[in-house]
Order: sequence, then C-alpha cells, then structure tokens
Amino acid sequence: MALLASVFVVAACGLVYELAAGALASYLLGDSVLQFSTVIGSYLFAMGIGSWLSRFIERQLVAQFLRIELLVGLIGGLMPAGLFVVHNLLPAEATAPFRVLLYTLVGLIGVLAGLEIPLVMRILKRHFSERYALKDLVSQVLTFDYLGALVVALAFPLLFVPHLGLVRTGAFFGLLNAGVAVWALWLFRGELRNFWAHAAACAAVLAALLATMAGAGRLTTWAEDAFYGSDIILRQSSDYQRVVVTAGPAGVRLFLNGNLQFHSRDEYRYHEALVHPAMAAHAAPRRVLVLGGGDGMAVREVLKHPGVEQVTLVELDPQMTRLFSQHPRLVALNGNALASPRLRVVNADAYAWLEGNREFFDVIVVDFPDPTNYSIGKLYSTSFYQRADQALAAGGFMVVQTTSPLFARKSFWTVAATLEAVGLQTKPYHAHVPSFGEWGFIIASRRPWTLPQALPPGLRFLTLEGLPALLHFPPDMARVPMPPNRLSQQGLVATFEEEWGRVER
Repeated sequence: MALLASVFVVAACGLVYELAAGALASYLLGDSVLQFSTVIGSYLFAMGIGSWLSRFIERQLVAQFLRIELLVGLIGGLMPAGLFVVHNLLPAEATAPFRVLLYTLVGLIGVLAGLEIPLVMRILKRHFSERYALKDLVSQVLTFDYLGALVVALAFPLLFVPHLGLVRTGAFFGLLNAGVAVWALWLFRGELRNFWAHAAACAAVLAALLATMAGAGRLTTWAEDAFYGSDIILRQSSDYQRVVVTAGPAGVRLFLNGNLQFHSRDEYRYHEALVHPAMAAHAAPRRVLVLGGGDGMAVREVLKHPGVEQVTLVELDPQMTRLFSQHPRLVALNGNALASPRLRVVNADAYAWLEGNREFFDVIVVDFPDPTNYSIGKLYSTSFYQRADQALAAGGFMVVQTTSPLFARKSFWTVAATLEAVGLQTKPYHAHVPSFGEWGFIIASRRPWTLPQALPPGLRFLTLEGLPALLHFPPDMARVPMPPNRLSQQGLVATFEEEWGRVER
C-alpha cells in the first residue's frame, strides 16, 4: 500500500512541474493558451518517450527508480528558480535561449516522469505478484496515478501558488519526490547495492531543495529588483496576480504580473481621457459603473462630477481595492477615492457580475488590462459588450480603454468592430500618455456622441479646445477592416500578441 501511495505522490509531482512550466511560460512569454498547449504537449510526448525507454531497464529496478526520483525531484524542483534566474540574466529581447532551456527542462522531466510508472508496476509485480494479479496491480497503480493528478490540479492554483509562489511550490514538490526516493531507500535497503552512496545522493538532493525553499524569498526579491530597476515599496501576490509598486525620483509605478499599469507622472492624462469625454457628454450622469480600475484612479475622475450620486466599482481582485484604500502612498494617488460614501465596491468577475446585474447606469467605464490572454480577451468580446449594453441606461455612454492605435492598430480597430457588432455606435479617440505612447479609447452608445460643452474644473490635461484633436486619426492610425472578437474565436488575443511582440522585438 505504501508503494501505491508513492504513485499518488509521483503523479502529483509530475503534474505540478508541468503546470509550473506552463505558468512560467505564460507569465514570462505571454499568450497563456499557446504556452500551456505547447508545454503540455511537449511534456506528454516526452513521457511517451520515457515509457518506451523503460523497456531497456532490466536490472536493479529499485536502484534505477530511486535515481529517477532524485533526478525528477532535483530538476523539477529547481526548474522555476532556474528559469527565473536565466530570464533575468538574459536581455529582454533574447527569448530564444529561454525557450530552448524551458523546453529542454520540460522534455527531460517528461522523459523521467514517463519512466516512473512502468518501473513502479514492474517493482510491484516482482514483489507482490503472489498477492495481486497483474490486472489488479495495473488498476490500482493507474487509479492512484489519476487521483494524484486530480488533487494537485485543484490545489496548484487555489492553494500552492497563491501561498507558496512558483519557486517554493516547485521546491516543495521536489522534496516530495526526494521523499519517495528516501522511502524506497529504506524499504528496499536489503537489496540495494551501494546503500551509502544512494543515501548520500538523497541527502544532497534534499539539501539543495531545502536551500531553495529557504532562499525563495530572496531569489524572488533579486529577480524583481533586477526586472523593475527601481525601489520596490510593495510586492504582494494575490489569488489572481503579482502586484508590484515601485517608487523612484520620477514617481510611482504599478505593475501587475510584470506589466506596467500606470506611472504617477502621467496617469492623469490616461484617466482624464478615459473618463471625462463620456461623462461630460452625458451632461447629467447620476449612476456610474466602473469595470476594472481597482486602483481607484478612474473613480477619482468620476467623482469630479458633482451630480454623480453613486459609483459602482467591480474589481476582480480584493487585494487591489484593499491596497489602494489603505496604503498611504497609493491612497494619495487616487485622492482617497475608494473611501468615498458615493462608492460601492464589488469584488467579483465583471463578466459573471454583469450576467446577474439588474441595474442601469448612465455611464460605464471599462478599464481592463490589455487582452494579453484569453481570460482577459473574453472581456473584449461581443458577448461581454452585449451584457454591458444591457446595463446601459437609455441615452447612456460606455467608454473602453482600447490599447494603442499606433502600435496595435489592428487590435484597436478590432475592438471598434466588436462594439459595432452588438449594435452600438462608436466614437474612437486617442491621447498621448508618455509612459505608454499613443493610447486609444472608444465611446460606445445607442445615441450619437457629441462634443461636451463643459468639463469639470481643475483638469490637468483635457480642455474643450483640445478635445477635437483627440478625434483625429492620421494615416498610420487610420481604421483598417477587422472582424469582431467573439468569445468562441478570440482573434483579438492573437492579433494583440503579434502586434506588441513586433514592437518589443
């Protein structure tokens, strides 16, 4: 029974390394669907090679199994730490060496994982053939194998990564693999040659993995310091993302999963352009919905309109709204907007929240991150905009942040086509935000949008005289025909990745 329990551990560890590699690839390279698909496909193919190679292992099965467990534990357990280090040492544009290392490690771990189960079955058959028929052994081994995969598939995103992080999670499961090796060493100590050599190898692997567990925090700190290049005043992992805030002579910056969200020196340009053209054109907005924007900056601008009676902020990550309502440096940036009595904060997925919503809003401000993956891409789909349109009051306006019409021209006009596909009229415009470059927005509504006659006092960027210039698109940003982004076929994500990848190269 103990050997069958080890199958559970082996399966759990193998799947964790696969998930960790996919998560790292999507985090560091983008396009989560592509990265997970290629990592999982490569891993399963390598497992098949390992299973085929197991036929050539004929002697010292226990010793070979012990060595394989140590190798899987060492390579798999150190893989997240190693990939983080290599990624930070390489130039930002040098992704090819990182990819080679990533898939080499995935292939190596897959081959070793493919060797494990066939060897376990042969060991069980050799030692317990009198008690169990072959069909029973195969049935039990595969049952424990699949059960281990199920448990870790649920625990990886919900428990391990949020609380341990990728580096510690990898090292922890490496320790479990090494623990199986130590258990095999003790259980079969009578038939192992060179017992003390195996014991020394176990001790060395355990020491390396324990050191990685202990130094994971310092490693993460070093990697982030090297990446962000400024004084980090806050770093936290929530259930949804890695939040890093830096502060330097030029100002404060917010990064989510390594992507810049705002720079305090020019965020007012972005948020004024996002909020006021729609709010001021409505003339008398009383109820406003802000989707995303957990930093409170868009809410700050909305509250500059004295006629607003209630603002509903729907932000997925409660950690964001907590930080920006409590951290003194961040509260100063949003003017303590998240403490306003006119604000109602809802921590929920905007897509699901809109489905159950029965309220109507005069203005809807959509301030989501760019569509870098399919989970965000659904928030730029016809299905999402249909739900948002149902929440829009008669005569209301919705405004969407829409990436750069200069660097991601096709992506920008894809969003326009998507909004129009659900029957909305669109009014695209753009503004220059130095930290991001030329940035785009789209107002969508059932009635025509016209230039506002007044703006709130005290704005630092927008003026009535300057608004018409935001509506002009020169030839290099002019409209190109693009299909709408649909939930069943999110072409926007691939287009966005292609355009911004070209810019970064």
